[in-house]
Amino acid sequence: MEFNFLICAVAALIPLVIGFVWYGPLFKNAWMKEMGFTEESMQGAKMPLIFGLCYVLGFIIALGLMPVVIHQMGVFAVFAGDPGFNEQTGEGYKTFSSIMESHGHNFRSFKHGTLHGGLLGFFTVMPILAIQAMFERKSFKYIAINAGYWIVTLAIMGGIICQWL
Repeated sequence: MEFNFLICAVAALIPLVIGFVWYGPLFKNAWMKEMGFTEESMQGAKMPLIFGLCYVLGFIIALGLMPVVIHQMGVFAVFAGDPGFNEQTGEGYKTFSSIMESHGHNFRSFKHGTLHGGLLGFFTVMPILAIQAMFERKSFKYIAINAGYWIVTLAIMGGIICQWL
């Protein structure tokens, strides 16, 4: 399996791009109300630092999405520890190569990655955010805005990674 740094770098931009739209024109007023923010309270943040850290964290998310949206990584993991695999010799490597030759491009589409990214958002991120929000006494609207953002963001990141990585 080859790693494409550029695709992960592009996917890492998605949380920023979606966030700009999601927490901007789409849900800015509702989100700010749920957070108790005002225009004045939003001033003075160190935005270059925040955006830079968000990009780095987005890259980490892209790395974590790879085994979720690319099924062939599971096959790789099964054989990667076999003797001779790294040297491209041995039975494990031969079997892996054969499987990849015949099935290496199965389920490698934007649509498929979007499905798995969205499922990860819905079945993992949304419940985590909801549990945290309930203890913080946040509203359903707060949960919906933030979980919706992550479901959409992970879906698009998953699609990019699955299609082009």
